[in-house]
Amino acid sequence: MKVLLNGELIQLPEHIINISDVLKHYDIHQKRVVVEINGEILTKLEHQNTRLADKDRIEIVHFVGGG
Repeated sequence: MKVLLNGELIQLPEHIINISDVLKHYDIHQKRVVVEINGEILTKLEHQNTRLADKDRIEIVHFVGGG
């Protein structure tokens, strides 16, 4: 399926079916992130249950510490 991820149109592998899979695929599942799908912010509990569909718009923001 093709999705718009952080403004870039990408083809996801077939085994990716939910937001949690996307986070694992990009190795950011251990980080603190905010995920928005089609304009709606998800809670962390919703990552596992939110199934993806072709042409979904996904925004992922993760925080970087610094000073």
